[in-house]
Amino acid sequence: MKAILNRIRISPKKANLIAGMVRGKKVKEALSLLKFMPKKGADILYKVVHSAASNAKNNFKQKTDDLVITKILVTKGPTYKRSIPISRGRMHPIRKRTSHITVEVGVAAGEEVKKVEAPEKQSAISKSADQPDKKEKVEKKTTTKKATTKRETAKKTTTKKTEAKKKEEKK
Repeated sequence: MKAILNRIRISPKKANLIAGMVRGKKVKEALSLLKFMPKKGADILYKVVHSAASNAKNNFKQKTDDLVITKILVTKGPTYKRSIPISRGRMHPIRKRTSHITVEVGVAAGEEVKKVEAPEKQSAISKSADQPDKKEKVEKKTTTKKATTKRETAKKTTTKKTEAKKKEEKK
């Protein structure tokens, strides 16, 4: 149960400051905090958290009172580059930063928080039971080879040379 907001015109640093205040809280408590917070990021985050809670309610038949924010992820989006003219025909850059905000909501059962997954279709389950996973096949086929560095190869060559010298001395 999650909601994603991409390319929102707020700096990730500013949005993450607000996200830190509501991380891990119950949805109702987080929404009431965000509603009265006097920051631009609070309004944006309110809409995303509300959307995630609505997704849980409509798609997964969950009660809003039981929901807890399991994860809020604020990442950097594309930066819009503008400039302002200054003297002698030069320009000063202006960077308009954007963010991607992801909010995941789960059901609180006592102290533990459970993520509710979408129910899978029966046909996909029956197919996977008949055929083994492709990932397992790949894991069995691949063998891990130890990557040798320059230092390790140098040690090997020096030990071979010293062994050769010792054999010559014994003769």
